[in-house]
Amino acid sequence: MIRSKLILGTALTAALLASGAMAGVSPDEAAKLKSELTPFGAEKAGNKDGTIPAWDGGLTKPLVPSAGNLPADQYPSEKPILVIDQKNVAQYADKVSEGQRALIAKYPDYHLSIYSSHRTFAAPQWVYDNDLKNAVNGQLAANGMSLKGVSGGTPFPIPKSGIELYWNHELRYHPPSIQYTKVKNFTGNSDGSVTMTVEATDNRQTAYYVQGQTPDQWNGDYTLGRLQMTGPAFKAGEMLLIRDSDDAETPRQAWQYLVGQRRVRRAPTVGYDTPDFVASGANYFDEVFGFWGAPDRYEWKLVGKKEMYIPYNENAFFNTPVSDAFVAHHPNVDKIRWELHRVWEVEMTLAPGKRHVVPKRRAYFDEDSYALIMMDGYDAEGKLWRTSHMMPMNVADKGYNFYNTTFVYNLQAGTYSVVETYNEGTFKDVERRPDSFFTGDALASEGVR
Repeated sequence: MIRSKLILGTALTAALLASGAMAGVSPDEAAKLKSELTPFGAEKAGNKDGTIPAWDGGLTKPLVPSAGNLPADQYPSEKPILVIDQKNVAQYADKVSEGQRALIAKYPDYHLSIYSSHRTFAAPQWVYDNDLKNAVNGQLAANGMSLKGVSGGTPFPIPKSGIELYWNHELRYHPPSIQYTKVKNFTGNSDGSVTMTVEATDNRQTAYYVQGQTPDQWNGDYTLGRLQMTGPAFKAGEMLLIRDSDDAETPRQAWQYLVGQRRVRRAPTVGYDTPDFVASGANYFDEVFGFWGAPDRYEWKLVGKKEMYIPYNENAFFNTPVSDAFVAHHPNVDKIRWELHRVWEVEMTLAPGKRHVVPKRRAYFDEDSYALIMMDGYDAEGKLWRTSHMMPMNVADKGYNFYNTTFVYNLQAGTYSVVETYNEGTFKDVERRPDSFFTGDALASEGVR
């Protein structure tokens, strides 16, 4: 893999050097991962009020067995302990993001149903072992666009900068190889109607989480994704292939199979603020999966850690029929579970010499998983424009949480986009596929229309 040389002198590099983020922490500091911190770097203790529990290893065995194609709700008997709506949102404003407050203000029926918090995040022990190694050996390179000395675990379990949190999100624990079928995207239109924009089979694989792999053996690829559209009829047969890498010169490679042309073409615009054609342009590509793509268009300023209400343990939502899950102006909020958790707050501002239609964003990373769980976006005048959040699913029978599904709201247009939801679909671990499965040649050989 070709790696860019480290370029000194930019504002981003100066910020990284000032924070001491170019190298791992000391062995003494890393030892906290065995005591006061969890193996992945979160505070092990709960909060003073007792409203955030201590981490006790996460949920590694199901409390409720799955009866269908999706993991079952693990807390079916629980009821909301609080509902935040237009009447009382000011009372809880410090724990509710600006974007969620805007949705509550805009739609009288929009509210947050708050449940007791459960810190269910977990990963295999070999991942925790790698977390400890990465803490000491992990390094940023190429202005934060590349990594050294890491593999198979959280790159920076004791983060010191916003760019480290970005990498923790991109390389958060992911099962080695999964497949979900009948995954769907929806668009909520300004007139209140809801349209399914795509149904597909998605195959995702990680080249980063390979047990026994050393940093020298990792080739820099981390997410391999292959999406095959099965509906609506005019999209059926189309395919999209993505290979994401920490190579600063080619962070993403993408190919698209077009049915009408019966050929595979490179798709270099799949990223950043290009409208997401899989979702009929209802969101930008870098709004998928919390944030998806290279970090170079922004400066990532770490603000600190705080307690906030965030979506968590959303199995009940995914087991809701489509007809009840997606309604006018927003998904069915009575089916969405919010919990109090600690998050890392990061301010994203446009980097010098770069352009993006969303010049400022505020991102919130879940303390336990490092997933970028919520994000607010502002226009060129500094006005709140967009807000998004992920929907974590607990896969307790496999001992992990899965973060993919994203809701994106355009507050000014009054629309919303649902990215890759599993309702009425299937989700399963599968055998690792050969690397050749995730190539443009593989798309060409399997094109059928």
